Amino acid sequence: MSKIFARNLLFNKQVMATDGTEIGTLSNIVVEIKGGRIIDLMVTPNVNLDISRYKKEDTYILLPFDSVSAIKDYIIIDKMKARA
Repeated sequence: MSKIFARNLLFNKQVMATDGTEIGTLSNIVVEIKGGRIIDLMVTPNVNLDISRYKKEDTYILLPFDSVSAIKDYIIIDKMKARA
């Protein structure tokens, strides 16, 4: 994936799947300290989303940054890559 600047990862940005499913809202990111690589997106899930197949931490679901396919008006993720 090409470079993504922090200003484009605006918190409270909506996260959607490539199939149009609304996943939730970006709350935070998990970053590798040594290299600065983004590991996971911490997302507050939509109330209607079945979160049983996602990695969880407290009230958030963790989506691997590798599952991100686009960042524009929404953050678009590939659901198959995002599942635990």
